[in-house]
Amino acid sequence: MKDCFKKRMTVLAQAILISVTGIAYADDIAATSTAVNALEYASVSELTAQMERNELTSVALVKHLQARIEALDKQGPAINAIMELNPQAIEIATALDKEREDGKVRGPLHGIPVLLKDNVDTADTMQTSAGSLAMIGQPAANDAFVVKRLRDAGAVILGKTNMSEWAYVRQMGLPHGWSGRGGQGKNPHVLGGEICGSSSGSAAGVAAGFAPLAIATETNGSITCPASANGVVGVKPTLGLFSRSGIIPITRLQDTPGTMTRTVRDAALMFNALQGVDASDAATGDAPVGIDYTALLATDALKGKRIGYPVEYTGPNGTVLRPDFQFLMALATLEEQGATLVPLKVRLPNIDGYFNALMAGMKHELPEYLASRSGLPIQTLQALIDFNELNPGPEGYGQQMLKEINELDMTHAQATELFAAFTADFKGAIDEQLTEHNLDALVADADGYSQFSAAAAGYPAITLPSGMNGDLPTSVFFYGPRWSEPKLLALAYSYEQASLERQDPAFKQQ
Repeated sequence: MKDCFKKRMTVLAQAILISVTGIAYADDIAATSTAVNALEYASVSELTAQMERNELTSVALVKHLQARIEALDKQGPAINAIMELNPQAIEIATALDKEREDGKVRGPLHGIPVLLKDNVDTADTMQTSAGSLAMIGQPAANDAFVVKRLRDAGAVILGKTNMSEWAYVRQMGLPHGWSGRGGQGKNPHVLGGEICGSSSGSAAGVAAGFAPLAIATETNGSITCPASANGVVGVKPTLGLFSRSGIIPITRLQDTPGTMTRTVRDAALMFNALQGVDASDAATGDAPVGIDYTALLATDALKGKRIGYPVEYTGPNGTVLRPDFQFLMALATLEEQGATLVPLKVRLPNIDGYFNALMAGMKHELPEYLASRSGLPIQTLQALIDFNELNPGPEGYGQQMLKEINELDMTHAQATELFAAFTADFKGAIDEQLTEHNLDALVADADGYSQFSAAAAGYPAITLPSGMNGDLPTSVFFYGPRWSEPKLLALAYSYEQASLERQDPAFKQQ
């Protein structure tokens, strides 16, 4: 049945490709292997079902994952996805198992381990450092808002994940997934492959079976890119849906936490837990609450939907064509599931000044965050730069971007005004396609253009596996207007269930 489906997909993909580009590709599609999930690759629903049948405890699961991390993250292939394990995880899991025995189950995440990116505060013994040695000191005094929500939902905080140091703004050109504190992270599919950043450890940790769930963050591309590179489901919500309180900032003008999971349903379960208005983050004031993000998940959710996809990007730097066979296979799956596909010529707005505004946001907001922490070696951006000069580390990497940020003379008010203009332009470019073509959503591959546009607009997006290019994953990217997460999750779920393209990593040397 699987092989027959693949053959139908190939024919549809070739037809679309020929219609767009006039190019025909050979019928060379490798069959996707399927296997029963081992415990480390089980979904939240599968794990919960085992707990309900008294076949698994949270303590046993935590111990299993801790042993796996020791064997594969610290030894063996040495993925370096995990910055630090939570020494209280067994204690927390024990208490949650006792609650379950007593008939108190907080919800679907009860007893489920979750990893946190190393820029998310926890009020425990773990550090929150953004991967920087300059941030090692007294732990944060309070949980981030999203951490409180996870704890209330019964999740077990398993540990912190490695990340591109300072969310990849220490210096351009540094290896993705590297931090001074955590070292070089690796892609579990191919150890020398692209891991992407900055939420590299969250994506790699979920892909490698170190935890079923992880919190990631994105300013622009830091969820979508590593999710694509590591072959997992990464969801970036509408700006303001999830609180940023207690998260080391680039800038709240565009920062958002999001999720890394192996299935779309698990992402929806995390969304159910993470939603909520936070008085400390005004952007959450308009966010919808009380939403069941699993409600629309159905295998036929694509039926009758109009989905736009790019065949051409036009912008200040000219025109870029987007013929890609793996993506067209994904489009064929959408069409097979009843979606109407609409080819688009996509307008890319001008981004002159965008990155200066982004960096100005960090210059003014990072000191505010540092003021909320005590017992750290640094309290200012200049002190961070001075620390790095005195402690260059074995790699001797530079920090030119940090220096340039420190020298910027743009005020936060000026940065806010510029961002308002950029956001409006990117929203307009997306909205005009949705309205003109009466679309339910947009879809692209990992081309970078659509991902940038969704982030700059503050719009929600979902990245999920679409297959393999050799030994490395490929992905599709659904995005749409503000607060459209329930619909996007449904579309992604329908595609996921039809394609079944996620693959467990092989930990290959290359």
